[in-house]
Amino acid sequence: MKIFYKTRATATGGRSGHTALDDGTLGFDLAMPGSGKPGANPEQLFALGYAACFDNALTMVAKQLKLAVTSSKTSVEVGMGQTAEGGYALDIDLYVEVGGLNEAEAHKLIEATHKVCPYSNATRGNVDVRLHVSMT
Repeated sequence: MKIFYKTRATATGGRSGHTALDDGTLGFDLAMPGSGKPGANPEQLFALGYAACFDNALTMVAKQLKLAVTSSKTSVEVGMGQTAEGGYALDIDLYVEVGGLNEAEAHKLIEATHKVCPYSNATRGNVDVRLHVSMT
């Protein structure tokens, strides 16, 4: 695989610590969900990245398929739970709104995007990801 870009982040203190990009451009204090403390959690950060990546991939795939998308918005819900084996796993819902397409075109676009997006490829076969499509 030809690598186009790499970034590096470092976390200290786990879910109650701090995480930041090593280049100093972005950092977050972390807090456990429900703790009442200010801060983000890893699932929120994953949702941010997945939403941005998928929405960008959608634009690229729409051009490849020659579909005239007038607008798009991707929202990602990331949950975490315990597996039957005692480990932990993510659970994901992608909500994609697409403008300018009919329902069949929108579904074709979202399915094709799900095959291209790096986050989708990273989770495929390992995380339950459900796609939800609506037209605007």
